Amino acid sequence: MDTVQAVIGLGYVGVPLAVAFAESGFKVIGIDVSEEKARILNQGQSVTPDVKHERIQALVDEGRLEATTDFSRVSEADLISICVPTPLSKSKDPDISYIVSACDAIVPHVKEGAVVVLESTTYPGTTREIIQPRFEQKGFKVGENLFLAFSPERVDPGNEKWNIKNTPKVVGGLTRECGRRASELYGRALDTIVPVQEAESAEMVKLLENTFRAINIGLVNELAMVCSRLGLNAWEIIDAAASKPFGFMAFRPGPGLGGHCIPIDPLYLSWKMRMLDYKVRFIDLADEVNSFMPEYVVRRCGEILNEYEKSVKGSRVLLLGMAYKKDIDDVRESPALDLYEKLVALGARVDYHDPFVKSFRFHGEPTQGIPWDQVTKEDFDLILVATDHSQTDYAALAARGIPILDTRNAFKGIEGEHLFTL
Repeated sequence: MDTVQAVIGLGYVGVPLAVAFAESGFKVIGIDVSEEKARILNQGQSVTPDVKHERIQALVDEGRLEATTDFSRVSEADLISICVPTPLSKSKDPDISYIVSACDAIVPHVKEGAVVVLESTTYPGTTREIIQPRFEQKGFKVGENLFLAFSPERVDPGNEKWNIKNTPKVVGGLTRECGRRASELYGRALDTIVPVQEAESAEMVKLLENTFRAINIGLVNELAMVCSRLGLNAWEIIDAAASKPFGFMAFRPGPGLGGHCIPIDPLYLSWKMRMLDYKVRFIDLADEVNSFMPEYVVRRCGEILNEYEKSVKGSRVLLLGMAYKKDIDDVRESPALDLYEKLVALGARVDYHDPFVKSFRFHGEPTQGIPWDQVTKEDFDLILVATDHSQTDYAALAARGIPILDTRNAFKGIEGEHLFTL
């Protein structure tokens, strides 16, 4: 008899996870509040660019994957993986309402002996303090007839080398038996399981990973501003330092932090420690530096336009790239959104080109990108490179003679007096 997995939340984490388990022999039921997502998946189509349509179609045809909005279907599952969003509130406090809603929806239907694993990034203590009581109120005894664990998602959208299956998976249970059972089930589908002693350790692992990145990115962002004052090239300096075979790991500056993890996860830890009357100074300082980068970039735009005897107000500015990283279509927390808004607020006439992002919503209104052939010197006073997509012909763009502010080192090796960096 097939082992059944239910995946709660069919987004950029849930769909790849469901596919990996289904391809490993599980029968997978994907559950989401979106009827449209369920319909698309049941038609054999993917809802995330990291999973090809053909893989979804094959699994649907084999009866190994189906999607539904019916949360009572978790009653069939031996393993339940919760993969719902955990954003920040406007005050930068954790918003775990999606976790709470998902748990409340499934608790009445979970069968005895099931393994429930939270994958959504959150602060240490969430699994024990928020999820465990909801199951115990229904009569479950965690570690005896229900097994709770945390396993942080490690999804890197657009990464063709590392995926759900071959990226090592950290698993920590609320009890030793919870961790053992979760590790055993996950080990049937994923290549490498990294067990830790408890759920709080697994929750902390995810925060450490992205706090490490956020702090180091904050460091090189400040380095870029320092190098600008000194008339030095930050990227050349970082590349030269990276030639040292030990004791240095290269990070690159940019126009700000973007995506679903790095701008958010460290602040979960910061919030948790504030609740314990402790200030995490490195994290807060890195957030301050990284949050300032869009403002700094817009100031650089003003300085460059001034060199051409123009002001930001009334200038035509092209944002090259809206996605938060290269070669994907994801605009979540993208610094380009902040750049767009700040330039418009200063009176610039802003357009954008992104081969992956055809449109986005600006103050609720749809905003369309422009085609490549409309990027001409006659039409734009400045190009601001916010995302360095691989398919862009940067040499051809430089040849058009438009002043360019490159925040990603996309024009490395290309020279021109009209090319500027951070």
